[in-house]
Amino acid sequence: MDQPILIACAHGTDNPLGRAEINRLREQIASLRPGLRVLEAYVDVQRPSLEEVLAGLPGGVPAVVVPLLLSVGYHVEVDIPRAVAGRARTTAAAPLGPDPRLAEVLAERLRALPGFDREWGVVLAAAGSSKPGAAKAVEITAKQLGALISQPVLAAFGASAEPKPPAAVEHLRRESAKVAIASYLLAPGFFHDQLARAGADAVSAPLLPAPVIAQIALDRYDAVANQRDEEDRNAVPS
Repeated sequence: MDQPILIACAHGTDNPLGRAEINRLREQIASLRPGLRVLEAYVDVQRPSLEEVLAGLPGGVPAVVVPLLLSVGYHVEVDIPRAVAGRARTTAAAPLGPDPRLAEVLAERLRALPGFDREWGVVLAAAGSSKPGAAKAVEITAKQLGALISQPVLAAFGASAEPKPPAAVEHLRRESAKVAIASYLLAPGFFHDQLARAGADAVSAPLLPAPVIAQIALDRYDAVANQRDEEDRNAVPS
């Protein structure tokens, strides 16, 4: 069976540091699976677009699109499936989150904040989406993070859902002297810049760099590639 190409599809950003972190993530994915072809693609801001990458692949070569995105949302539910539907032998994998390993990275980032302890209120700040499933996925991550740091975590969203980070910080300020924002974002960029103005005492760094995220992406790829292998075997007449 041909090993499908892995198309690592990120959102895209104008932030140079954010671009560098996503580039490093793709390199880490490739290093975990020598011989696997890993291509870059984006759903917004940057090029090549996912459609451009798919159009440039040789006919008949299988591919798996792995969203370098943290939850379901418009890009995962609409943009990526639409692009994938236009090419044979191409499948979309699940996004990176929710995943307990991401919650562990979030906990590490919080514990790295000077003075952080269980007395602080914690807001989990995600980019946000109009899709209901995205908010539910973030709530799952908030519960996973809360279990790791032994305190409640309030989810907030940068766009398209409520509460917004400033409102969440204000709410927790009534109960806690200090409030930290856990950045549920892959890399530096527009949304992370906005968190600095949300009124918290401290804002954690984005998830990247974290080698475990490359493994999560590869796990998403394997789940789809292995299923395809099983379907191909079952389709072969005995």
